[in-house]
Amino acid sequence: MPGMLEEVLAGLTATTRAIPPKYFYDDHGSLLFDRICSTQEYYLTRTETDLLISHGTDIIATTRPAQILELGSGISHKVRLLLDACGKLSHTCEYAPFDVCEEMVDLATNRLAADYPWLSITPLLGDYHAGLGNLPKTGGVRLLAFLGSSIGNFTAAAGREFVRDIRLSLQPGDFFLLGADRVKSAAILHAAYNDADGITAEFNLNILRVLNSTIQANFDLDNFSHSAVYNADLGQIEMYLIAKQEQKVQLGKAGISIRLAAGERILTEISRKYGVVELESMFIDNDFKLVRHYQPDNQWYSLLLAQVPG
Repeated sequence: MPGMLEEVLAGLTATTRAIPPKYFYDDHGSLLFDRICSTQEYYLTRTETDLLISHGTDIIATTRPAQILELGSGISHKVRLLLDACGKLSHTCEYAPFDVCEEMVDLATNRLAADYPWLSITPLLGDYHAGLGNLPKTGGVRLLAFLGSSIGNFTAAAGREFVRDIRLSLQPGDFFLLGADRVKSAAILHAAYNDADGITAEFNLNILRVLNSTIQANFDLDNFSHSAVYNADLGQIEMYLIAKQEQKVQLGKAGISIRLAAGERILTEISRKYGVVELESMFIDNDFKLVRHYQPDNQWYSLLLAQVPG
């Protein structure tokens, strides 16, 4: 696997300049994302939360997991709705938060331990993009949760490959719970990624602050602006940092540098929006059995529960 400097350099010197979105999430970036989820425009978290409140008991009653493993767990807000459902059903299980940000994992672990005395917690620190082959085994049924429409950060092909990798990491009888955003009005999507308070813009710029602190880059955040646009042809939001002026940026102590022209864009994230057929086919084509498909009346969002046959 390439190191962070090599990976960032490869992205910034590609035909379409890009920075991997996983580098948003230091402790400050994780807190900023939590603030984004509370903005008026960002419907995704509210809609997914409502679905988990409405159907969490059914999810736990159907799966009866020995372990809930959450990819990209962050501060572990949403899993609380599943843990509350466990409490209603007098069902106990283990929880394994899996995230790249150690500070968030530690904070979530301490808070959950205080709020759910019955809960056994096994924190996992790492980058799930690097592969799922080394997930620790567990006795009994596992419920692997991938929420927040994070599947949208993959291209169409990579998303299917990721679902396949999840299928290969699970055992017969295990379950997979996926949250995914749906195709809708471009105006609604644009507003969700360009909130009036500018929190998403601050979150986007934070990726440069992370690079400055971790690979000794010297990005001047004042030299960049935030842009998020909906690409209707690909069905995805594309988030960019735009250079306000011509500039030279150094990466690392070895003197490696890149030049950016005024107006040049750096892609920091995509967020794909799905139709029902595409979503369900990702499961069926990867040998999952689709057990439930929860969605609100406006069909803005999908929460899908699938199981490995056998």
